[in-house]
Amino acid sequence: MAFPERFSNLPDYAFPRLRKLLDHHPAGGAPIAMTIGEPKHAMPDFVGPILAANLAGFGVYPPNDGTPELLASIAGWVQRRYGVALGEDRFMVLNGTREGLFNACIALCPEAKRGGQPVVLMPNPFYQVYAVAALTVGAEPVYVPATAATGHLPDYAGLAPDVLDRVTVAYICSPANPQGAVASRDYWKTLLALAEKHDFQIFADECYSEIWRSAPPPGILEVAAEVGADPERVVAFHSLSKRSNLPGLRSGFVAAGVQSMERLRKLRAFAGAPLPLPLQRVAEAAWADEAHVTQSRALYQRKFALADRIFAGMQGYQTPEGGFFLWLPVEDGEAAALKLWTETGVRVLPGAYLSREAGGQNPGKGYIRVALVAPEDETERGLTTLRDCIYG
Repeated sequence: MAFPERFSNLPDYAFPRLRKLLDHHPAGGAPIAMTIGEPKHAMPDFVGPILAANLAGFGVYPPNDGTPELLASIAGWVQRRYGVALGEDRFMVLNGTREGLFNACIALCPEAKRGGQPVVLMPNPFYQVYAVAALTVGAEPVYVPATAATGHLPDYAGLAPDVLDRVTVAYICSPANPQGAVASRDYWKTLLALAEKHDFQIFADECYSEIWRSAPPPGILEVAAEVGADPERVVAFHSLSKRSNLPGLRSGFVAAGVQSMERLRKLRAFAGAPLPLPLQRVAEAAWADEAHVTQSRALYQRKFALADRIFAGMQGYQTPEGGFFLWLPVEDGEAAALKLWTETGVRVLPGAYLSREAGGQNPGKGYIRVALVAPEDETERGLTTLRDCIYG
């Protein structure tokens, strides 16, 4: 049986690769999981009561694009957070942002541009769905280094004009996964101007936007409004997984221009997976409440401070501006992850598993990604053990 060639060189997803690397070795101590970005802080206390009050909603097909109440709650949050008033026709509810980041490429990326194969830009390292989405639509994925030399954000403006002229979509994550770098207002303005000049759309993955160190990261919706950018240039994605510690709710949203949203909704009508009605009711309450977000953010900020203390003076260590990962320099990420597991039981992710080789180099090879999602005492124990094993 023949399979599509476009997926033939795609490596395994990061976590199956990690299991192949580690699982045939015994742990060198009590296991401490610091790999996956699955929040362990308490979920909001209103989740259970709202679910219980809406159980009958599992007996009906849910609204495909989101209930009016949930769309209104999302619009209210966007206005409070970014100072931007958008109509509810500019939003669509997602069954997790991964679904949206993938399907938006199918709905919005044209088959050709300027008579050639379209290009989809993405930072390198990156969230792996970006590459699969590009390959699915027959586009050429271009992996743009996001390293210390570029502030851990991709320098799309530095690409050759003939490449930029074929770009249809540019993915960008802020705060960045895995490095925690935040796109400044100037960065967004430059990218918006580049998109206008070369006629492409920006897919802004902002699912970590509510976990920050000292100041709320600027969002693309507010910067686009400030500069008067064409609304069709911007497709923004947000999630409750990180913001509200609800990864299992599988609830997020996409915001886009009216024309883009029509195409997104049309695809979803044929192939989408709408969020069950009781879960939409929970999401409605979650977007309307900030108290639980503030409490959770304070916990992350304490863990940032822990990391600063534990790794004080370590060459190459950088405190993330946002998100909840550490991007720690090592000689070789796979070797470091294996050493940590077999000698201490601490489990981390090699940076190379989040990157692709480009220009003969994999920009993640010399790093490990460490998730600060566990309770504070476990996080401190894990980071201290990691330091003593790898840097001691």
